[in-house]
Amino acid sequence: MGAGPAALCISAELIQKGLNVSALASHSPDKPWPNTYGIWAEELDLLGMSSLLRHRWKDTVSYFGNGNNKGGDAPIIHDFDYGLFDQEAFQNSLLEKCSGMEWLIETANEIRYVDQITEVVCISGNIYRARIVIDASGHSSRFIRRPNHGSVAQQAAYGVVGRFSLPPVDKDQFVLMDFRPDHLTEKELKEPPSFLYAMDFGQDLFFVEETSLACAPPVSLSTLRKRLLARLSHRGIKIEEIVHEEHCLFPMNLPLPYRNQPLLAFGGSASMVHPASGYMVGALLRRAPALAKELSESLSIDPALDSSELAEKGWKVLWTTELIQRHRLYQFGLKRLMSFEEELLRSFFATFFKLPKKDWSRFLANTLPFPKLVLVMFKLFIISPIKVKLGMMGLVFY
Repeated sequence: MGAGPAALCISAELIQKGLNVSALASHSPDKPWPNTYGIWAEELDLLGMSSLLRHRWKDTVSYFGNGNNKGGDAPIIHDFDYGLFDQEAFQNSLLEKCSGMEWLIETANEIRYVDQITEVVCISGNIYRARIVIDASGHSSRFIRRPNHGSVAQQAAYGVVGRFSLPPVDKDQFVLMDFRPDHLTEKELKEPPSFLYAMDFGQDLFFVEETSLACAPPVSLSTLRKRLLARLSHRGIKIEEIVHEEHCLFPMNLPLPYRNQPLLAFGGSASMVHPASGYMVGALLRRAPALAKELSESLSIDPALDSSELAEKGWKVLWTTELIQRHRLYQFGLKRLMSFEEELLRSFFATFFKLPKKDWSRFLANTLPFPKLVLVMFKLFIISPIKVKLGMMGLVFY
């Protein structure tokens, strides 16, 4: 179920395994995806998929100074390529792999289990039966059961692709995080912090986005828009033409689903968003083949497997003990960061990017084995300033 990146990633892999797959979505899979998707280019290089990038930047930087130009305003140079997907090419490449698959343009209303088979009952009254159903419809799915751990922190962002009176970033540059707060009032400095994510598209076209890392309740899009305009205005920049507006809102610490349910999930509905960075596409591309392989091989060995038995096998591959441990550790770290005020958060990230590139890049991609992840986080603690150390232990009071 679904027609976004998660649904197409897993559908493509299942089709490649020769399984009989149908997809159910409330709209056509040809409908353009509304949001942009960025990724560290090395992740795609390792998958042999770098041709799917529309843009690739070698000049990648972040700013964690206070913006007062007194020596603390120099950029941190990442020296690591960043890319932005060519969304049309990415979407079309997945649709091509799904060639011949039946698309059912319907809206699911109920999912039930009859005679060990899954039935999807649609608003239209149509009923579709399948050996296994994978919900890849996104984090807001009402069909996937998960524990309630209280408020869910969400990342929010307001962005603009457009033309400006002055370049908001240097030529051919990508800015991962610009946390400089010099455009904020004293009152705003005490509010949940946000940062600028920006890039040069060339031909006088730029993308600028004001982003809140994670907050519960989320920072409103109107607040982020106001901050973005204030940030630009403080630097003497005006928006002259808006080509596209982007609005993002998604959970960062959604609890893992119950893994004993006969409905399988993939993507946002399976809590696959990286709790530390908000990224997910790299994980979709890496983890879809293993899930498809498990389902295909399980059916080959025992064609009589029912929905519950197949889902159990799928959940064990999708959320291994190793991945669960990592997810919990990342969620713990996010909880600590959410307690940091603006200045402490800047200090934390300035320290984080002092780690060796192989450590911080794999941390953000969620490709560090659990023991190595623990070691990297310990290393970060050791090199952090005393106030950041106290913050990590939950001992900072404001």
